[in-house]
Amino acid sequence: MSFFISSAMAQTQAAPPQGSPLVTLLLFGGMFLFMYLLIIRPQRKRQKEHQNLVASLAKGDEVLMTSGLLGKIVKVDENYVVLETGSNIELKFQKVAVHAVLPKGTIKSVDAA
Repeated sequence: MSFFISSAMAQTQAAPPQGSPLVTLLLFGGMFLFMYLLIIRPQRKRQKEHQNLVASLAKGDEVLMTSGLLGKIVKVDENYVVLETGSNIELKFQKVAVHAVLPKGTIKSVDAA
């Protein structure tokens, strides 16, 4: 039981002095810079690339949707694209759902396999 009392007495001693606020400020600044360079900046770059991809969609492009669907663009609207996915099957999607524009002939090569 005596070891409980001595540890309680040890807690009554003064706390060690705190570090400089300048060091703390520099640490937070460094952490923000690290987060900006590793997370925020690359994400903004990907967003800008996707916006350029969506803006450059044209009739006849073969695209891959975020759902994994392959199709050829039949009609481009302000916010939507109409894809031909098979024999006379047309589906309407939002433009932002386009994941990638594929090289011409990709759909035929996939159908042949």
